[in-house]
Amino acid sequence: MMSKVIQSKYFKHIVLSLLFLGWCLGNLDRFVINYAVVSISDDLGLSASSQGIILSSFFLGYAIMQIPGGALADRFGYRKVILFSLFSWSVFTMITGSVWSLFSLVLVRFLFGIGEGGFFPSGSKAIAVNFPVNQRSSAMSIMLASAAIMGVVTPLVSGFALDSIGWRSLFHIFGIIGIIITVLMFFFLKEPARISAQPAASTSSNKKASLITVLKSPMIWGLFISYFSIYAVNWGLSSWMPTYMVNVRGLNLKEMGLLSVIPAVISIFSMLLGGYVMDRIPPGKVNKISAVFGMVVAAALYLMSTAGSIAMLITYETIVRIAAGFVSTLIISKSVKSMPETLAATASGFVNTGAQLAGFLTPMLIGFLVDASGGAYGTAFTMLIGFAVICSVSLLFNPRTQTDLPAEPQTTLSH
Repeated sequence: MMSKVIQSKYFKHIVLSLLFLGWCLGNLDRFVINYAVVSISDDLGLSASSQGIILSSFFLGYAIMQIPGGALADRFGYRKVILFSLFSWSVFTMITGSVWSLFSLVLVRFLFGIGEGGFFPSGSKAIAVNFPVNQRSSAMSIMLASAAIMGVVTPLVSGFALDSIGWRSLFHIFGIIGIIITVLMFFFLKEPARISAQPAASTSSNKKASLITVLKSPMIWGLFISYFSIYAVNWGLSSWMPTYMVNVRGLNLKEMGLLSVIPAVISIFSMLLGGYVMDRIPPGKVNKISAVFGMVVAAALYLMSTAGSIAMLITYETIVRIAAGFVSTLIISKSVKSMPETLAATASGFVNTGAQLAGFLTPMLIGFLVDASGGAYGTAFTMLIGFAVICSVSLLFNPRTQTDLPAEPQTTLSH
């Protein structure tokens, strides 16, 4: 028995490394469209409104697949869903390089979102199965940090590649890389079989647990609201800060790009540190501390809107990114810490649906508010501050994390 436990301790790090690699590629494939869309629009003759439809189509497909992807991972295991997800989004990444019209591009990006949508909830289940409760926040923070890392890498890679080989070849190459990583995961990503002393009736009951069980949890609904709200802030800033800094603050594109790297780099380390610290905070204090960080986000957003210099604007944005990263890690890791392993993927998929709906809605809401205000961003900042406050209040009154889950699952490898 001891040898099996030791084996699982090594195995969990292999799993996390593969999840990190896959999620880096997923974020790279997802982010590159933001930079390639300019070249795509020039080649296909697309308008600005068409660009918005292209960018939103991914989030719609991705949000739709969160709950089904989680349910499939809970029922059939995370390995099958991860392999299918990675393979399908890689195929649609390659097809992106061969589109010929707005309709074909929107359809492909929507299907790309459907394909990628199963990866996050199944990856969350992989962490819940392979890591003890007191290590899951650290593991989740490593997987989530891939987005921040790719936020720094993608502009550098895209800028060089789009200029040298063009957007069609770029998507073809990224798709091929995805197929290679899929093959790598096929051979090295395994599904551990839980060794349990639970009665057979109890195991059978767990297998029959469904989305209804998740929807009956007030804690999960609170996390859904919190995740929607904090990602409304994240996506709002990510989508509109470049335009705000150029049109309102008077920066050129090069200056804007260089300054945007500062909060992105710092957020990588803050997210990793946040996961490490969170695993060591007593359960009874997690909600209160996270609610405080939510209010820090709100205060820093207000200071951003009134900053008198670019230096102070970037300073306050960095504070927002640090605090929001901590809160984001808490919310999604709490879903995999608090729910039974048989429901981990469904729960995280449902919670992550809130974040993707925020990504779909917030940029459009900000655009409407800016147009209605004659180009002013005051009402947009007010909306983001409101979302930060909602997130903080929701976390403060969210039920406490369960503390009676097993400390370390004992596993054997199955294929």
